[in-house]
Amino acid sequence: MEKVETKAQQREKMSGAKLLLDCLHKQGVEIIFGYPGGSVLPLYDALYDETTIPNILTRHEQGAVHAAEGYAKATGKPGVVIVTSGPGATNAVTGIADAMSDSVPLIVITGQVTTPGIGKDAFQEADVLGITLPITKNNYQVRDIEELPKIVHEAFHIATTGRKGPVVIDLPKDMTVLEAYAECDNVVHLESYQPNTVPSKMQIERLMKQFSKAKKPVILAGGGVVAADGSEEFRELIERYQVPVVSSLLGLGVFPHEHELFLGMGGMHGTFAANMAMMETDFLLSIGCRFDDRIATNPEAFAKDAVIAHIDIDPVEIGKIIPTDIPIVGDAKIALQQMLDKKVEKPECSEWLALCAERKAKYPLQYTDSNETIKPQKVIEIVADITEGESFVVTDVGQHQMWVAQFYPFRFPKQLITSGGLGTMGYGIPAGIGAKFGEKDRSVVVFVGDGGFQMTNQELAILNIYNLDIKFVLMNNHSLGMVRQWQERFFNERRSQSVMDDQPDFMKLAEAYGISGMKISEPGKLDEQLREAFATEGPMLIEVIVDNREQVLPMIPAGQPNDHMLGVE
Repeated sequence: MEKVETKAQQREKMSGAKLLLDCLHKQGVEIIFGYPGGSVLPLYDALYDETTIPNILTRHEQGAVHAAEGYAKATGKPGVVIVTSGPGATNAVTGIADAMSDSVPLIVITGQVTTPGIGKDAFQEADVLGITLPITKNNYQVRDIEELPKIVHEAFHIATTGRKGPVVIDLPKDMTVLEAYAECDNVVHLESYQPNTVPSKMQIERLMKQFSKAKKPVILAGGGVVAADGSEEFRELIERYQVPVVSSLLGLGVFPHEHELFLGMGGMHGTFAANMAMMETDFLLSIGCRFDDRIATNPEAFAKDAVIAHIDIDPVEIGKIIPTDIPIVGDAKIALQQMLDKKVEKPECSEWLALCAERKAKYPLQYTDSNETIKPQKVIEIVADITEGESFVVTDVGQHQMWVAQFYPFRFPKQLITSGGLGTMGYGIPAGIGAKFGEKDRSVVVFVGDGGFQMTNQELAILNIYNLDIKFVLMNNHSLGMVRQWQERFFNERRSQSVMDDQPDFMKLAEAYGISGMKISEPGKLDEQLREAFATEGPMLIEVIVDNREQVLPMIPAGQPNDHMLGVE
């Protein structure tokens, strides 16, 4: 009788390391950002023979996670990270927390000591599950190699569905060496994880009826519209009903900056027109915005006379900060499609539109130019003109981030790549590199301050290796600008540890990394030199010495209502 092989025997037996790579292939992974170490040596040995999924060797694990975030934000695909155990994993924590805050889909594979050593303070052991539990959608520790394919598939499913976010897979070293016949399964059914993406049609009907009756409607666009790929539907809705639009920081680009109905970014450093509209509206619809303290600076006073409708993929966010009259749980794109299908009378709000337009014209974002110092806002305006408003724009965190949000004309979704919720200095350089790997044919500009630049500038080493044509605009005001601004405004100008007069020679640093550099310090040559720099092929560090006393205005002091704006004249 002929011997019949079992299904398992018909498959190739492989190590856990190769099995993991096989699963990543089946998930469509295009790139890995990572840093090797003792516990992941078998995995990196398997990567040695890998030909289709490159590993980008960042210079720090935090840089690896931020690069994966930039890739994910630019492409909409999950970013993948591999780091070693102990300090490798703990160095990645900041990036994981950042991704959780901004709903960025990531798979972070952390090495771990062998299973017999877990819990025994082995060399380079850290309790990764305990550390990352509050800052991930889910985390796993592989204890059975047969479970590895199932874990990988579940991890990708969880990271990319519902409210997107990071998932950690803690992988003990022995699990990468043991062999198994296991294969990657494409079926996922998790009883405890069933995100609701389709909104209630009844609630959408309630929403549209109330919307049509509004005299002072405002629609607030958040990052959830970007994540759901719902910008096209959003724009169609606004064009149909002709109502004012306000954006959160992460919602910039959902609606064109130059559109007459766009009032600008709302919140702490938002426009006068946007903030006043949110305070005086009688109907506020938030789509994919969680009403954090940058938008609703004083929740008790925020839109207090308005009917509040809130559409969000995460039910936890609805009613958490602002009491909601019409709660709708679901995917922003699907909700917008349902709203477009449910046609109602256009709101009669001509007087409101006129008032919003008047405020927008009367109180634009502005600054006083100078012949003596370079104004950072002007740098951004010139870069916007050079790039024709079409570049992917990546920022670090601080004053320059807010100036970019105010003065760059964002026109398409995913255009702005920045750290919103966590506000992570050091984000910009690696995130820009990740974005360029994701969108190689698009121009990428990174705006970074001199503080954040010195946190992750080692990632510049990657640029020449992969010929990444990225322009880094270093706005050097010799200080931690936003910290200094708060000290000047609210701490009697006591600039405690926020001034950095002694700095390295950034041009020599560029030279050390083998990239072009240009230092700009004369206001009269700013336009000419910026254009020359951007016309130069290849990666370049452009250091611009900007006014070190310039402040980001308007500004709402912490805890004050949105209509209490400083710097509005």
